[in-house]
Amino acid sequence: MTEASVTLSDAAAKRIAAIVSAEAGKRALRVAVEGGGCSGFSYKFDLVDGPQDDDIVVEKGDATVLIDQLSLVYMAGAEIDFVDNLLGQSFQIKNPNAVASCGCGTSFSI
Repeated sequence: MTEASVTLSDAAAKRIAAIVSAEAGKRALRVAVEGGGCSGFSYKFDLVDGPQDDDIVVEKGDATVLIDQLSLVYMAGAEIDFVDNLLGQSFQIKNPNAVASCGCGTSFSI
C-alpha cells in the first residue's frame, strides 16, 4: 500500500496544521486503529514529535499524519476529514472498509 491510500480533506489539513503548530515539540498527528469501541474498532488520535520506522506519512499542505502499518490495513482508501457543525467540531474518517459504525462516529466494524 502507498501513502496515497489514505487522504486528507482540505479542512482536515488546515485543522491539523493549526493544532500541531500550537503544540510545542509536536510535528504530526498520529491516527491509529485499536480494538474496542461500541462497533469493534475505534480510532485513536495523538500528537507526536515524529514518525516511527514503520509509519506511513500522509502530507497535505503543512499537515502531517502518521499511520502505522497495522492501522493502514483497516484504513486503506479512507479520507480523514474535519467537520465543524452544530453538533461540534471533530475529525471524521470516511472509511470505505467499515460496514457499520456507531452513532458517535468514533468506532466501526469491518
